[in-house]
Amino acid sequence: MESVTRSADAIEPVVRSASAVGPAARSAPVVGPAARRQPVVITGVGAVTPLGVGARTMHRRWSQGECGILDGEAPCADFDPLQFLSVKEARRADRFTQLAIAACEEALAEAGWPAAGGPGAAGDGPYEPCRVGCVLGTGIGGISTLVAGQEILRDRGPERVPPLSIPLMMVNAGAAALSMRNGFRGPSFAVSTACASGAHAIGLAVRMIQSGEADAAIAGGSEAGLMPLARAAFSALDALSVSGISRPFDARRDGFVMGEGAAVLVLERADLARQRGADVLGVVRGYASTSDAHHLTAPDEGGRGQADAMAGAMADAGVEPGEIAYINAHGTSTPLNDRAETLAIKRALGERAASIPISSTKSAIGHLLGAAGAVEAVATLLALSERLAPPTLGFREREEGLDLDYVPGEARPLGGRGIESADGAGGLRGGDEGAGGAGGLRGG
Repeated sequence: MESVTRSADAIEPVVRSASAVGPAARSAPVVGPAARRQPVVITGVGAVTPLGVGARTMHRRWSQGECGILDGEAPCADFDPLQFLSVKEARRADRFTQLAIAACEEALAEAGWPAAGGPGAAGDGPYEPCRVGCVLGTGIGGISTLVAGQEILRDRGPERVPPLSIPLMMVNAGAAALSMRNGFRGPSFAVSTACASGAHAIGLAVRMIQSGEADAAIAGGSEAGLMPLARAAFSALDALSVSGISRPFDARRDGFVMGEGAAVLVLERADLARQRGADVLGVVRGYASTSDAHHLTAPDEGGRGQADAMAGAMADAGVEPGEIAYINAHGTSTPLNDRAETLAIKRALGERAASIPISSTKSAIGHLLGAAGAVEAVATLLALSERLAPPTLGFREREEGLDLDYVPGEARPLGGRGIESADGAGGLRGGDEGAGGAGGLRGG
């Protein structure tokens, strides 16, 4: 199923550490143009995916050609919530929230922020708690809680339905849990725009910082929809792969493979991050969002909405197609999306499109729905940082018109000044600050 909403972000990796200067940053709100001019940097990332627990585990295993799809689905088989939560905490969180908590813990640790429940969680962290926002995307939220509650209602009666069913199933449950667990008292909300949710969450968090509403934000996406109801619904749409294989852009593709997972990024105002001595992983250079206004489930066949989102992100970032060196595609493995996305890349990047390596994370972990944009944002950042484009697994047979460089076979070193990633539901572009430059565009 394709989202009718498109978003694109532009991210720039940084290969050097920021200078350590002085104590933790404290600041008054900066509003208007001055805040808008401040770059927003990434200081930590975390992920739980079908390739394992850990953002770099995902990048390493995908780059080695490993696939997390098992029997036609992509579960996070290595994830044990009790490694991150007590039994009581786990009972009070839907699986999509549990995944988000684990990803957030990794991201905060890399950023050098205090652990949940530690002294910093109550206000001794890098920023005033009211200056830290939290935006988490999800497509369907706590569906496992919903299904379990319905079964209890049917089999045991209304008086046995758990009292926390509503708070656990609501789409903002994940964002609320991250805020409460870490003491973030700035704006906290969910974004639910199907496959674009995670990318929208990142973009809105960036805008929050640029507008002066926050100094930092936790942003990402989470999804745990591997339930019989979701499987049946997507099957009824003829969206799922009958073969159980995700092979984006390949002539034999026959639908997407459902997956689950989460990713979280720590975003900070650049000057404040450097003031506190943070190691900067990347810079979010630009963001744009469009809507197909075309069909409930199908993308515009000409890829106009996707192209406009990518072009808008590049314009917001102030970069040209020639600066783009990598594209992380939405690449769902559906006949309609992959063709429309190819056309969109050509429309947005012109002649440059033919020479940019393009790979799809979904070939290795399936479609994570509302978490896809965030997970693929992290995948893009790490591809840029490591200068290595992972492969589009399963791509062997070309289809007429799908004639771009989809990185078949094995991972490929990235070179040159630009690196970009693109994906129908969202996009990320990266550039290498202070180190020659590199940029990537991600779309979903």
